[in-house]
Amino acid sequence: MREIVVFSGSAHRPLAKSICDSLGVGLSSVEISRFSNDCLQAQLQANCRQRDVYIVQPLVPPTQEHLMELLLMVDAAKGASAAQITAVIPHYAYARSDKKDASRISLGGRLVADLLVTAGVSRVLTMTLHAPQVHGFFSVPVDHLTALAVLAEHYRDTDLDHAVVVSPDLGNAKTATHFSRLLGLPVAAGSKQRLADDRVVIDAIVGDVAGKHAIVLDDEIATGGSILELLDKLEALGCTGASVACTHGLFVGKAVDRLRGHPMISEVVTTDTVPAPVDWPELKVRSVAELFAEAISRVHAGESVSSLFDGVDPTLGPPQPKLPFDD
Repeated sequence: MREIVVFSGSAHRPLAKSICDSLGVGLSSVEISRFSNDCLQAQLQANCRQRDVYIVQPLVPPTQEHLMELLLMVDAAKGASAAQITAVIPHYAYARSDKKDASRISLGGRLVADLLVTAGVSRVLTMTLHAPQVHGFFSVPVDHLTALAVLAEHYRDTDLDHAVVVSPDLGNAKTATHFSRLLGLPVAAGSKQRLADDRVVIDAIVGDVAGKHAIVLDDEIATGGSILELLDKLEALGCTGASVACTHGLFVGKAVDRLRGHPMISEVVTTDTVPAPVDWPELKVRSVAELFAEAISRVHAGESVSSLFDGVDPTLGPPQPKLPFDD
């Protein structure tokens, strides 16, 4: 691992440190400074010449600030003659801007991908993109990791009798189906209509939830509006309670107040792709640091990253029973 150099911006240094601990390398220092005109500057404090450079920076609020830090660090590594520059972006926020669904609207997911490549990124390592097609916005290789096995491990230690995996919307139902197979559970999904960024309507639930405990699985929770709407529908259909799980627990705005202590919620489980709220000690956080470290190690050694998920994604294994949301 001598040729690996890992840097981190200010977005989530504890995760970067945990990744480095798993790799057995030190986290190299970066000096981020701000000029009087509010412009940022990044200076890498370790030798990058002909080395494999990894820059860990999830795009979390303040998102634009952290994006600019990432671009500056990539540019600095490129100017320092790095052999390869991998942007490790555990949470790629602009994946939500993936389609032209209104007149004269920007495609932020593609624009940010172009910015990263122009700055000098050779490869991107990310996790659970909100819209998988964003993978195709990049003109460099993208390794797209999943946290399904990490989240499933949490539930294997719990009582799963009378449990059902529930997706808040049909778009996430395929992932929920994979997750349900890992746990050997049935699956259901909400029919969701988004009215605004923080306003949704769920008008139906596809699947049987009466008398069952729901494991609500989502890729990302921001304001918590979708989860609350889903819980109301589940309760009306006779669901006894819910455990809420997501990969990216942003919990912005009033999300913590909305979810913490909710009578239907027994627990909320997330990963450390983004920093956890400091005012929510009951939140259960599963680390994905070892998964990112193993992926980095395999990329560096020229080995398969997809083999990390043998047995995790049922589509890669033997044929499985057909479930309601299979194509």
